Amino acid sequence: MIDDVNLPLILLAALLATGSPGPATLNIAGTAMTSGRRHALAMASGVSTGSLMWSTAAAFGLGAVMLANAWVFELMRYFGAGYLIFLAAKSARSALTPGDLATRAGIYSSARRAYAGGLALHLTNPKAILFFGSLYAVGVPAQASPLTLLTIIAAIAVQSTLLFHGYALLFSSAPAVRVYLRLRRWFEGVFALAFGYAGFRILTARLQ
Repeated sequence: MIDDVNLPLILLAALLATGSPGPATLNIAGTAMTSGRRHALAMASGVSTGSLMWSTAAAFGLGAVMLANAWVFELMRYFGAGYLIFLAAKSARSALTPGDLATRAGIYSSARRAYAGGLALHLTNPKAILFFGSLYAVGVPAQASPLTLLTIIAAIAVQSTLLFHGYALLFSSAPAVRVYLRLRRWFEGVFALAFGYAGFRILTARLQ
C-alpha cells in the first residue's frame, strides 16, 4: 500500500479497461496482420503513449479542468469518431477488394505513421480521459503525495505497454497471419463493422 492506495485493484481496473476489445486493440491487431510486426509495435507504442498522457493528465488534475470545458470534449469526440469512421472505410474497401495481402499495402505506410495513428486514436477517444479521471478520483485519495501518483502512473504505463505490445506480437505471429490470409476479407469486414460501430457510439455519446 502507498498512501492507503490499493495498487493491485487499480491495476486490475486498468487491465480490464485497456485489455478488453476496443478500437485500440482492434487497430493493433489489424496493423499486425496487414502491415507486419514493426508497424504493429509502433502502433502499440503510440497507443501506450496516449494512455500515459491521459493517465498523467488525470492524476495531476488536468482531467478535471478539461471536464469543466465541454467544448474540448465535443471537439475530441468529433475528431475521434471521424478517425474511426476513416478506419472503417479503409477496412470496408479492403474487404471488398479481391487479392491477397502481398499485392496490397497496409493502412500505414511507415512505422512513424503507425505510431502517429495509435497516438491519435487514443488521444481523440474522450472515454479514455473519463476512465482515467474516474480511476484517480475513486481509487486515489485526494491527499495522495506526488510520489504516490508517479508510482501509480508508472505502474499503469508499464502494464499498458506490456499489454498493447503483447497484442502486437501475438497478432503478427506466423499462425495469426496465416489465419488472416485465409480469411482476410472476413477479418476486414469485421474490422469495418467494429470501427464503424465505435465511431457511431462516440459520435452519438453524451459525455457527463
